[in-house]
Amino acid sequence: MPAGHGVRSRTRDLFSRPFRKKGYIPLTTYLRTYKIGDHVDIKVNGAVHKGMPHKFYHGRTGKVWNVTKRAIGVEVNKQVGNRIIRKRIHVRVEHVMPSRCTEEFRLRKKKNDELKAEAKARGEKISTKRKPEGPKPGFMVECATLETVTPIPYDVVNDLKGGY
Repeated sequence: MPAGHGVRSRTRDLFSRPFRKKGYIPLTTYLRTYKIGDHVDIKVNGAVHKGMPHKFYHGRTGKVWNVTKRAIGVEVNKQVGNRIIRKRIHVRVEHVMPSRCTEEFRLRKKKNDELKAEAKARGEKISTKRKPEGPKPGFMVECATLETVTPIPYDVVNDLKGGY
């Protein structure tokens, strides 16, 4: 029989719960607050069938555009042919988690604000732009003394007497 092409086809391992993460769903999943504009990762929880997104969206990162009572509207990019379409899907809170994609940016922003405040107190102006790493500095290779190594001649006669 040919393979089926249903909505949940080929998701046996994709939607299975991880090792030692089976059982009840932690309360933090339901108590977390999402705001419009937040970045979220779509990670399907196989234990909850309601509000489950299509397998294509599993592992994708999107932006919250709508918040309802039990679900979250997520805007995700999807490549169709030669174009990228912004898809708007509603996903239940069990299948989303906050993304860490903007974590580094937020930390850098906070650090830059502190650096600017310190520079302002000193009466200076500093640039907080990231600069690419330049070429490595040059160096001279010292001329080392050369030592010639020659192989020891192999003697077949003496080897046969002392050996086997």
